[in-house]
Amino acid sequence: MKRFKKVYIEITSVCNLACSFCPQTSRKANFIRPDTFNDILDQVKPHTNHIYLHVKGEPLLHPKIDELLDACHAKGFKVNITTNGTLIHKAGHKILGKPALRQMNFSLHSFDGHEGSTNREEYLANIFSFVREAVEHKVIISFRLWNLDKDNATNLEKSRNRETLAMLEKEFNLDFKIEEKVVPGSGVKIADRIYLNQDHEFQWPSLQAPEDDGKGFCHALRSHAAILVDGTVVPCCLDGEGVINLGNIHSRSFSEIVEGERANNLFYGFSRREAVEELCRKCGYRQRFGA
Repeated sequence: MKRFKKVYIEITSVCNLACSFCPQTSRKANFIRPDTFNDILDQVKPHTNHIYLHVKGEPLLHPKIDELLDACHAKGFKVNITTNGTLIHKAGHKILGKPALRQMNFSLHSFDGHEGSTNREEYLANIFSFVREAVEHKVIISFRLWNLDKDNATNLEKSRNRETLAMLEKEFNLDFKIEEKVVPGSGVKIADRIYLNQDHEFQWPSLQAPEDDGKGFCHALRSHAAILVDGTVVPCCLDGEGVINLGNIHSRSFSEIVEGERANNLFYGFSRREAVEELCRKCGYRQRFGA
């Protein structure tokens, strides 16, 4: 039986932002029902102890996210949530103090990636207010600025980030400039349980993208798998449209799906350093792991 470090469970396909770096999904707007979520937890329990509540969509939009976290705790899961942070002042009280919550990832690049963003100071103040309480509950915090330009990767003094970094430095009383410490693709610790990670702007894989020679490796179906809100199982969190549809948990069990023919073809293909799926051959993330 395959064991994963984590399984992504998309609890909604809906997002309240339209960021330039994140293609809008063509899938139906949907929110997972608590009873469906409970069934999924039972199905993935033999495979992992860690759940990530996203693929596409903004998880803090889910009106019953508190119930979902309670269900995770009842079944022994630890949870990571990735959010754009814009709703933390409205939804924060639903998740604070929930014992299942292990880590919060704030995609701070969402502010500049969304054309309608207007008040950076208020946006960050709401996030900082939540973070101060969350760390008291032993929650790990990861601030993400994944918007560096690859053509100018050595120049971290970017006007769109400097204002945000200055507010981080002030909030956490840092005696150094973050740019002096952080390396693209890695993180820097800025306080107890609080980290900042900067990286290049991410390109979602697409069937419209150019195809390479298909050589290389990926951890899909080795360290992780993902379940979209409609129950479709995909090999990783980057298949936001369900292109590599391995099966649906409403008609087959998760265990059967991840050991199915298509899943195993992908898995053993990467054992040979070959991408057997078209979307994988058009995914730049695979190239991070070399040939």
